[in-house]
Amino acid sequence: MTTDAPSPSADEPHAGASRLTGEQVTAINRFPDDNPNPVMRIDADGHLVYANPASESILRTIGIGVGDRMPDEAIARFAAVAPERGFVEFVADSRTYAVWPVPIRDLNVTNLYGMDVTAERAIVKFPNQNPNPVFRIHWGGTLAYANPASSGLIEGLSLTVGSSLPPDLRESLLERVRAADGVTVEVESAGRTYALLPVDVPEFGFINVYGTDITAVKQRDRLARENERLLLNILPEPIADRLREGELVIADRFDDVTLMFADIVEFTRLSSTMSPHELVAVLNDVFTVFDGLVDRFGLEKVKTIGDAYMVVGGMPERSDDHPARVAAMALELAESVGRIEAAARLGITFRIGIHCGPVVAGVIGTKKFIYDIWGDTVNLASRMESLGVPGRVQVTHAVAERLDGSFTLESRGLIDVKGKGPTATYFLVARVDEPRLNQNIPSTGRPR
Repeated sequence: MTTDAPSPSADEPHAGASRLTGEQVTAINRFPDDNPNPVMRIDADGHLVYANPASESILRTIGIGVGDRMPDEAIARFAAVAPERGFVEFVADSRTYAVWPVPIRDLNVTNLYGMDVTAERAIVKFPNQNPNPVFRIHWGGTLAYANPASSGLIEGLSLTVGSSLPPDLRESLLERVRAADGVTVEVESAGRTYALLPVDVPEFGFINVYGTDITAVKQRDRLARENERLLLNILPEPIADRLREGELVIADRFDDVTLMFADIVEFTRLSSTMSPHELVAVLNDVFTVFDGLVDRFGLEKVKTIGDAYMVVGGMPERSDDHPARVAAMALELAESVGRIEAAARLGITFRIGIHCGPVVAGVIGTKKFIYDIWGDTVNLASRMESLGVPGRVQVTHAVAERLDGSFTLESRGLIDVKGKGPTATYFLVARVDEPRLNQNIPSTGRPR
């Protein structure tokens, strides 16, 4: 490639001189090895007779060394340029060099003076054809240039060449330039989202800004987060992780968990007096409060069945204090119902039952799947609820033993449980060591 450019500096040998002075000859004989720019010399036959260290990348690109003859193509390019102002460009190691051939006729050699013009070429060849937005700003925040692909972005920001960027955007871009950390700045414009990468061009005193339309990426990320939220509304996080990792059959045995069932008393009668919208709204208000308590006490909601709510402690993340956590939630739940406007207005009360023991848990289904638990422990916890007393929490002897000393319990005596016969049960009354229990409940709601 050939183009016009300024000739070498005045102290360099010039092709316009017909004869060299003694000082010039002396300067040539002391060739500049320490010059930071490429400097080379070829003889009349095109052989390279000298090259300073800064010429290494150019020589590597051409494929020659000192003593080798320049390729005919390179010699032809040098011969084709104007002897006083022309230069030849070489791209070497991702850098662009302009090389001026300066014939020294008295010595029958040609000196080649090189200069790194990478930054200048980046400016001269600014990417008007780039399909991505590229624009240029001064340090004061004035828009100096914008390529055609920037039109939507620039117009969306109400900018024109010569106008100033919004202060917040200008400061964000300048901050990233000063940090030189390669971090992009996100901006919304005309309904699209762009990531802007500012790059300082100190040689010319301005900043190039390279934009990428990330609207689709942001939408995909939003949908992924939404899908994740929906998945975690169905499955415990550890179980969801196992499914994502490709585990096809999830079935686990837990030797010690605590189960709680809560059921609205006489819900069938109440529901007959309400419209469908009111019915669903009441259940939503009540169970939303329950969901908050589940998170607060580090438990796991298993499912709702109509007006029944099922909670488990000690799985899928195992813990030792799950009976106390479930008991604390049960007492809080009984108190919270009275503070729900719809529940108080309709006089809603709950029966609550708790039992602890072993269970089997797993994921059932491939489409509308569910994480469920099975076993005699589930059945007995359900019986504690169905055979309970409205407004009270009934627990089995196994639960009472685990809570002894931490909670106040009241013996109910023996009740007849289907399939079990006479069974000792207790009413949960209050927490004895509430401060100590609460200290073990972190803000995340998960056991430590």
